[in-house]
Amino acid sequence: MSPATPYGVEDHRSGVQAVLGPLSPAAIFIVATIKPTGHQAVRELGEDLAGLLRTVGFRSLDPGLSCVLGFGSQFWDRLFPGLPKPAGLHPLQEIRGAHYAPSTPGDLLIHIRANRHDLCFELAGLIMDRLRDAVASADEVHGFRYFDARDLLGFVDGTENPTGDLAYESVLIGDEDPGYAGGSYVLVQKYVHDLATWNRLATEDQEKVIGRHKLSNVELDDDVKPSNAHNALTVIEEDGRELKILRDNMPFGNASRGEFGTYFIGYARTSGLLERLLANMFIGDPPGNYDRILDFSTALTGSLYFVPSGAFLEDPPEPVRSGRLIIGDLKGVPQK
Repeated sequence: MSPATPYGVEDHRSGVQAVLGPLSPAAIFIVATIKPTGHQAVRELGEDLAGLLRTVGFRSLDPGLSCVLGFGSQFWDRLFPGLPKPAGLHPLQEIRGAHYAPSTPGDLLIHIRANRHDLCFELAGLIMDRLRDAVASADEVHGFRYFDARDLLGFVDGTENPTGDLAYESVLIGDEDPGYAGGSYVLVQKYVHDLATWNRLATEDQEKVIGRHKLSNVELDDDVKPSNAHNALTVIEEDGRELKILRDNMPFGNASRGEFGTYFIGYARTSGLLERLLANMFIGDPPGNYDRILDFSTALTGSLYFVPSGAFLEDPPEPVRSGRLIIGDLKGVPQK
């Protein structure tokens, strides 16, 4: 088990279920659907994932290697029959606003990060060897770092990520759902950009779309920032306090096909916060005041997952027998 933190859960910055890991130079994102008899292979992968990470990571002096597994709502019932779902786990709903946010199939999310792409690829290959007969791949994206953490629109991405104690408070579930404390929710979307149209905008107009200066990354003053700027609509406040998510977005592309995109991945303590962010972007706040970035970026996929803690993943509860949970199955939950 990873070392403990002041929050009573394992360290989420490295290794298995490293939702708080730093931005990395390389990443692979795999979304898969699980075949009818594939659930046991997924359970066994979770139990053995730490060993696979050691196998690959030991071959590099500075691997920065981590892997996160997330489970979709429909697959949860097959993976842990009879076990109550995490409070915020449900299928992502599509949004039809000024622009369309789809909800696409996904039972399993695999998020691999490392300092080198070969490490990501090696781990992905070992994982898929384990799952080959159990899953069907819905999507696979290989992300790369673009200069100083910029997206392919040319702007720095991830500036407002929480750090330190705020990251733990913002991203990891606490006593509000004690059976799943230390877990998290994650939303993924694959966006492609219309760079030809984007690049016809003057730099000053691009900055008004994003809400930041392009070169310096300094946020625009409120008196000049439009209300439909990207960073105006993705700031969500409650009781005077900003609610944070952790983004680990990565650029991807295929130059010969003219494909230039951003893989959005956001971790949060509640799924509701992630869904509010999407509603602000695609419907607008107020409705109609949608995120201007969507005039240049199209969402092709969208799915929501629960990420259990590393301890839960390595030692999951046994399936329910006789319609009742066995005492001790839900580790960390007081028994009555």
